[in-house]
Amino acid sequence: QVQLVESGGGLVQPGGSLRLSCVASGITFSTYNMKWYRQAPGEERVLVARIASFGSSTNYADSVMGRFTISRDNAKNTVYLQMNSLKPEDTAVYYCNAGRTTLSSIDDYWGQGTQVTVSS
Repeated sequence: QVQLVESGGGLVQPGGSLRLSCVASGITFSTYNMKWYRQAPGEERVLVARIASFGSSTNYADSVMGRFTISRDNAKNTVYLQMNSLKPEDTAVYYCNAGRTTLSSIDDYWGQGTQVTVSS
């Protein structure tokens, strides 16, 4: 059974920092591209950051570039999202996603989400 469990969300003041974690089980973690998405109320879910399998490359949405950092620890089956200089517009539910494409399958898994609220 595949599970992705996010943690680290909460309430933070503008300018503050949070570190999200996502622990995966039931998959060969190192072979999956890992992504963080977010969804604000009434809006679509959007991609925030991506890190390739084995951590060889990263990509970020323009809105978080220079403020957020995605990383992974394959020994711990964990992906992180370090969020600095948080803004009210970063308020959303943040979701972890694991995906890979092989010759025989397309695998795509989601966590349950963790709420991040940026407010004074």
